[in-house]
Amino acid sequence: MAKIIVYNNSTDRMETYYRGESEAMPYNTNRTLLVREFRGASNSPTLWTTKNTMLSWNSQRYLYGATIPVGYAFRRPWEGGHGSQSQHYAGTAFDVGQKWTNAQRAVLRSSALNSRFMELC
Repeated sequence: MAKIIVYNNSTDRMETYYRGESEAMPYNTNRTLLVREFRGASNSPTLWTTKNTMLSWNSQRYLYGATIPVGYAFRRPWEGGHGSQSQHYAGTAFDVGQKWTNAQRAVLRSSALNSRFMELC
């Protein structure tokens, strides 16, 4: 069971949820992002994100119209990641499409850029 802290941008308050690994993340629609996908390889008992991040995921996933594989969206800096590069997986950026072809990633990138819901690094 994960403790999930969500900053609600609408109310300027923190919200706490408890979810199992196979349950959907808070504010997630149609079970398109499960806790285990969000967590990835992190062993943290507490995960965090923002309501706006979840709403952006919902919108982008809807516009893309197909499954988007998530490697992880949460990882603490000491848990590894991109080695000496930035650690940006603090619950507001998703590592997606790692096993996709360049063509598949290009379609997702175009969808994201056209949607204006997300910014890609």
